Amino acid sequence: MKDSTLYLIRLGEISLKGLNRDSFEKRLKQNIKQKLKGYRTQVNRQKGRIFFEISNECPKETIELALGTTFGVVGYSRCLRCEKEISVIRETAKRLIAEEPFNKGVGTFKSIAKRADKSFPMTSYEIDCSLGEVVHEIYPEMTVDVKHPDLTIHCEIRDQAYLYTSPKPGPGGLPVSTAGKGMLLLSGGIDSPVAGYRMAQRGLKMDCIYFHAYPYTSDQALEKVKTLASLIAPYLQGTRLHVIPFTEAQLWIKQHSREDETTLMFRAAMMYVANAISKSQEGSCIVTGEALSQVASQTLESMAFTDSMSEQLVLRPLVGMDKQEIMNLAMKIGTYETSILPYEDCCVIFSPKHPLVHPDKSVEQEHYRAMAIEPLLEEAIKNTEIVDFGADGLTR
Repeated sequence: MKDSTLYLIRLGEISLKGLNRDSFEKRLKQNIKQKLKGYRTQVNRQKGRIFFEISNECPKETIELALGTTFGVVGYSRCLRCEKEISVIRETAKRLIAEEPFNKGVGTFKSIAKRADKSFPMTSYEIDCSLGEVVHEIYPEMTVDVKHPDLTIHCEIRDQAYLYTSPKPGPGGLPVSTAGKGMLLLSGGIDSPVAGYRMAQRGLKMDCIYFHAYPYTSDQALEKVKTLASLIAPYLQGTRLHVIPFTEAQLWIKQHSREDETTLMFRAAMMYVANAISKSQEGSCIVTGEALSQVASQTLESMAFTDSMSEQLVLRPLVGMDKQEIMNLAMKIGTYETSILPYEDCCVIFSPKHPLVHPDKSVEQEHYRAMAIEPLLEEAIKNTEIVDFGADGLTR
C-alpha cells in the first residue's frame, strides 16, 4: 500500500487459543479497523503477529490511541520491512535507528532476532551480532546490555524481514466482543469504570447504566458520569449509556421501607432495572464495581440479596481488590481525576446513618415485594435517556 506506515502488533493470550484463535484474531482486526475508520488500512495476519498498514493521512497520535486502548494488543511498534538478505536488513536497520528513540545515540541497547523462517542462512545470534555492529557504527557511545537495555532493535524473519524498535505496550487481554455482552452499573465513583475496564479486558462488550435522581443528584453529577463513559468507551469499543430517571423510585423506597434497609432496596431496584435493560439489549450479565466488605451494601449477605433481583449472572471483577489497587488502576486508565469530582450519586445522598449490614435474604425479599415498586421501575425504564459513545470516546 503506497503512502502508508506499517505497524507490527504483538499478540499474547490470543496465540494460545488453538482452534479458536482465528475468530479472536478476526475480531481484533475488526476492532482496530473500527477505531481507524475513514483511513485506508490493510491487515496481514501471521502467527502471533498482526501487521497493520495504514495511510499516512492518519495522525500518529490517533493510531497510538487506537492501538493503546484495544484489548488483545500486547504491544505495538512502527515497523519497516525488507528483503530477507542481510545486506538489505542492515541498510533498513540504519534507517530505523536514525529515528526516535534510537537517534539520541546514548544509553544501552540489545538486538533481538527471531527466525520464523528457519531456512534463513544465519542464526538468530548471528543476526543479532550483525545488527549490533550497525548500531555501533552509527552510535559508538552506545553499549550492549542483554539483561536491562534502554532500547531494543528487533528483527523478525518471516515471509520478509521485519525490523522495529522498542515496542510500546498495549492493554493485553482479549478482544472486546469475544466473550458476549453485559450491562455495567456505572456510578460516578472510582470503582465502576475500573470494573468495566477489567471485564472489557476479558472480551466482554458492555452497555452502561446510570441512575439519576434529579434534583437530589445534580446535572453536574450526570455530566460527570457521561465523562466517565467517554473515558472508558475506547476500551469498550464504544458504549451506550442508559440514564434512568430514578427520583420517583427512590422517594417511594424512602417512604415504604425501613430506614436501615433503604440502601439495600435501592440496590435491589437498580438490579431489577439493569436486568430488564440488559435483556432488552441482548446482554447476558450485569457488571458492578463492588468489592467485598468495602461498604455496608457489599457484604456477602447484602450481595446475595441484590443478586436475587436479577435473572442474569452478576459479575464483580473488583470483589477481591483493596481500594488502593482499584485507585491505582483508575489512575492508569485515566478515570480517577473525574471520579473524585465532588458530585455525589443517588445512593450516597439517600444513605441511612446505620445501614443493615447482614440482612436475611428471604426477609428482605419479602420486604421488597411488599413495596410493590415494579410499576414505578417500569415507568423509569420507559423514560430512559440514551447517550451513545463511539470507540473514539466521542458522542454519536
